[in-house]
Amino acid sequence: MNFRRSAAALAAAVAVIGSAAPAVADTSAGPSPSSPALPAGLYGTTDPQYDGVWRQSVALLAQHTVEVRPAAKAVDWLTGQQCADGSFAAFRAEPGKACDAKLMVDTNSTAAAVQALAALGGHDTATGKAVSWLKSVQNKDGGWGYTPGGPSDANSTSVVIGALAAAGQKPESVVKDGKSPYDALLTFALPCSGDGAGAFAYQPDKKGKLAANADATAAAVVAALGQGMAPEGNGKGAEARCEDSGKPSPDRAAANGASYLAQAVAKDGHLTSSLPGATDQPDFGNTADTVVALAVQSGPAQAQKPLKWLAKNSEAWAKQSGPAAYAQLVFAARAAGADPRDFGGVDLVERLNATGPAPQAAAKKDTEDAAKSDSPFGVWWTVGVFLVAGVGIGFLLSGRKKQGQS
Repeated sequence: MNFRRSAAALAAAVAVIGSAAPAVADTSAGPSPSSPALPAGLYGTTDPQYDGVWRQSVALLAQHTVEVRPAAKAVDWLTGQQCADGSFAAFRAEPGKACDAKLMVDTNSTAAAVQALAALGGHDTATGKAVSWLKSVQNKDGGWGYTPGGPSDANSTSVVIGALAAAGQKPESVVKDGKSPYDALLTFALPCSGDGAGAFAYQPDKKGKLAANADATAAAVVAALGQGMAPEGNGKGAEARCEDSGKPSPDRAAANGASYLAQAVAKDGHLTSSLPGATDQPDFGNTADTVVALAVQSGPAQAQKPLKWLAKNSEAWAKQSGPAAYAQLVFAARAAGADPRDFGGVDLVERLNATGPAPQAAAKKDTEDAAKSDSPFGVWWTVGVFLVAGVGIGFLLSGRKKQGQS
C-alpha cells in the first residue's frame, strides 16, 4: 500500500479535501532543526508526527517477508505506541503518557500495526486489542474512515480488511448493521462503462459521484481478494477484464479494478501523479501498489511491465523517500516474482535495513560472512583454530589445577 496513504488520509480528514496526497518528503537531509529528537528504534530520519507508526509497520512487515528478523527495539518501539484501548495514533511523542481525547488515533495506523505484529508473531494480546478497537469503530455501512466516526473510504476499509485477515479473522463475518467490509468496499467500485471503467473511488464527492483513484483501486483490488499489504503474487493468471453483471462480487470487482490498472500502466509502465499547480510526474508509490494488485489478481506475469519500470527507475525515489518506500518495493518485487535483494541492481533489503536499527538476523549473517571472508582457508579452518585454542586452554587450566593440588 502507498506509504503516503496515512498522511494523505490525515490531510483529507483535517482539510476535507478528498484524496489529495502530499508531496514526497525529502528524508536524505535528516530531521529538521525544529523536529524532536528521533526515538531509538524508529525507522527513517524524518519527523514521525504523521507517519511514524505506518512507516515502522511496513518496514517491519517487509523485513519479515524476506526472512529478516527485526531488531527487538524496533518492535518494542511499535508496541509501545499502542494506546490502552488497542488503537494507534500516527505517532505518540510520549508513549509513557496515557492516551487522551486530544490524541487523534486512526484506523490506518492501527491496521498497519496489526499486520506487522501479526506477521512477526508473539503479539496476540496487542493485535487482539487492536482488532477489537477496529471493530468498535466500524461504520454502519460496514467500512471504515481514517478517523473513528469519519465517512468510510476505500483505502481505510482496505487496510482494515488486511488487518482482519492477518489476525485470523474472516472479514466477511465482521458485520455492522448487517453490512460487511466488502459491502462498503463495493460501494466505491465504478461500472465498466464511462470514465475510469472498473476502478475504485476513494470516496464519493459531495454530489455522490465516484471518480477513479489509482491509489484506492490498487488497495481495493488486494483487499477484495482478502489480502493484506504483503501478499504473494498468487493470482490464477487469468487476464483481468472489466465485466458488469449486476452488483459485482468482491472477486468480480477486484478483476474490474485490475483491468483499470493494467490499462493505466500499459503505455508507459507507470502511473502518473497529478497535483494541482504541479507538473505531472511518475507516481512510484502507486505504481508499486499496482504491481502488487496485478500480481495478486492475475499472477506475476501480468505485472512485469510496471515491475521492470520500477526496477529501472525507482532507486532515487526510494533513497529520498525512506523506509516505507523501500518496503513498498519489497512487496512489489516479491509479489511479481523478482528478487528484492537484486532489484535493478539494488539490494532493497540492505537499503531498508540501513534506515533503522540493525536487524538481528542481518547482524548474525554479517558476522558469519566476515568469518568466511577474513580467513583464507574458509570457515572450517576457523573452527579448527578455535578447537585447538580450546584444547590449549584446557591443558592450561588442568595444569593450574594440578599445581593447586600439589
